[in-house]
Amino acid sequence: MASTVVDDEKTPLVPTAVSAPGKVLLAGGYLVLDRAYTGLVFGLNARIHAVIQPIPTGPGIVLNEISVKSPQFRHAVWNYGYRLAEREGGVKVTQLRVDADLALDRNPFIETTLSYVLSYITSVASPIIEPSSITIYADNDYYSTPADLTTATTNPTTTSPRFYNFNVPLSEAHKTGLGSSAALVTSITAALLSFYLPKSHFDLLPTSALASPSRRRLHNLAQAAHCAAQGKVGSGFDVASAVYGSSLYRRFSPSILSNHPEPGSPSFAPALVGLVEERAADPSSPAAITWDTEILQDAVKVPRGLRLVLCDVAGGSQTPGMVKQVLAWRAAQPAEADALWTELHAANQALAAELTALADAQPTGSLADDDGDEPAALRPLRAAFARIRASLRAMTRQTGVPIEPAAQTRLIDACEAVPGVVGGVVPGAGGYDAIALLIRDREDVVRALRELIAGWEFSGEEGVGGKVSMLGVREEMEGVRAEEARGYSL
Repeated sequence: MASTVVDDEKTPLVPTAVSAPGKVLLAGGYLVLDRAYTGLVFGLNARIHAVIQPIPTGPGIVLNEISVKSPQFRHAVWNYGYRLAEREGGVKVTQLRVDADLALDRNPFIETTLSYVLSYITSVASPIIEPSSITIYADNDYYSTPADLTTATTNPTTTSPRFYNFNVPLSEAHKTGLGSSAALVTSITAALLSFYLPKSHFDLLPTSALASPSRRRLHNLAQAAHCAAQGKVGSGFDVASAVYGSSLYRRFSPSILSNHPEPGSPSFAPALVGLVEERAADPSSPAAITWDTEILQDAVKVPRGLRLVLCDVAGGSQTPGMVKQVLAWRAAQPAEADALWTELHAANQALAAELTALADAQPTGSLADDDGDEPAALRPLRAAFARIRASLRAMTRQTGVPIEPAAQTRLIDACEAVPGVVGGVVPGAGGYDAIALLIRDREDVVRALRELIAGWEFSGEEGVGGKVSMLGVREEMEGVRAEEARGYSL
């Protein structure tokens, strides 16, 4: 495919860093898979960071290799070779064996992202990709906290490292459910685009995120890569949040990605460019691709004096399996499911509306200022959380899927009894991921929560459970952003 970008004057590749936030789907789990419903998703200040830099080569040496490493985990190194496929098949990426004695440890999210992004870059800019290395860093709260890190974060005399060395293989690390795969794909995609493309075609700096053509391209490309890596399932709310930050999200039509060709197959590259640029893949065809995603940033607000906190239960959930079971139940019991979906959607909408109304009604002042009883203005929010949880427990009973398992019910009930805690849920698909709580942003409320969970014995089904801990995250409105490449290290 002919180049569609007029290259800027050739400049040396320089180290580049990008970060993308995690997420919490406060309302809309399962419903967000259906375009008839929306999800209330908050970005978090826990981020996945991608730092990319050139690999120097000597005179006459040609190297077609990109190395990726995650130094927080053991053996987390992936080396890839790449080449242009025939018949406009894009870039074929092949994992290289680092050690003949070690089996290949595949990472489908990294490998698929490289294939998609390099195919796009070689189609719209230079077909020559210079070798580079990518280092991935995850903020500590993406994984359940080891005991020594817990001590460091709670002991005021001890400094917690910015990026903790978990000293386990990545496959053995317990995730807290903050959307690490979507943030990983988004940060790598943005880093590669920033590194290899001229700023005339991709630039993260414009402040108006929704109006930025660069962020639109990033969103479309990251959605395509992430969807392919996880088997073309999911709603994409986590990628949208990683790109744009907190929003009220309505998913894209599944048909946009369901029939997209595989990397290396004939015409994959022009089809991908058409998908990302939202234009016809074949100039002779009038059919253009239009992403019908709805991302409403103004519809998500947190009233002054409130904040989100997350409490990890050292469990984690197999989200794809849970989703498949719930969707199978919905197909088998459509009338029962539709009634529950309608009620849960109304409860979710009420929560979003109450948050926005309360934020708009408070141009000054803070809900954290009053030392007395809970302000009456918070009662509708508390009622909305109760309504959502009632529907999630009903879905748990009817599907047999542990969306709000009994152990989580006991924990959230206890947290909601703490003065200053407005309400809580098991966010997203539910299960044993970290619970989300909306609280008054006061030190005494945080302290009371810490005291509650300090002695909490969490015991769920099938041996799930362990120490409960409060993560150091809170809501953040900003999505992906450029970072200063200097200073990243363990």
